[in-house]
Amino acid sequence: MTAYVFEVLDVSAEPYAVAPQLTARLRIAETTGERVHAIALRCQVRIEPQRRRYDENEQDALRGLFGERSRWAETLKPFQWMQTNTTVQGFTGGTEVDLALPCTYDLDVIGTRFLHALDAGDVPLDFLFSGTIFLRGRTGFEVEQVPWACEARHAMPAQVWRDMMALYFPDSGWLRVSADVLDDLAAYRARHDLISWDETLRRLLGTEP
Repeated sequence: MTAYVFEVLDVSAEPYAVAPQLTARLRIAETTGERVHAIALRCQVRIEPQRRRYDENEQDALRGLFGERSRWAETLKPFQWMQTNTTVQGFTGGTEVDLALPCTYDLDVIGTRFLHALDAGDVPLDFLFSGTIFLRGRTGFEVEQVPWACEARHAMPAQVWRDMMALYFPDSGWLRVSADVLDDLAAYRARHDLISWDETLRRLLGTEP
């Protein structure tokens, strides 16, 4: 019977992807000496917000997700950030592989809202692995499933996410609004001869310099 150990070595910003992406470096060990032909690996990545502390500014920024601070004992629960997959080439003993973590700056996505609210510190991540393992048996290929207990925790510095977003959206952010609101904003901008969206929003917010 094969046995596996998964470890997340690092999570870093991917500078050359088409869209915002982090890359997790995984180490996978098969501890019985069996030859692994390949793994069709799936991974659910969860954020565990209860595993870190928050300063006053972060608490204010997270009210929209978790409510008032007095309720956090009930509301601060793990949530799914993403699902992703990769193919692991054959190995004996152990191997290392990159796992792509595609990201978005859509602030309607709970994971993005959480990460955007953090000023510093680590993001507590939990990687839950599943998938299909192909082995070279004595009479041909054998197939088994990645054991349900295979998972790994990792503390990713919040700055890694901020640095990645700065690569793809330098000195800017991304905000999704409905089509009718966008039409109203565009009409307001045109009526007042405003040069940019920043100037338009500052006029509406009353924060013009």
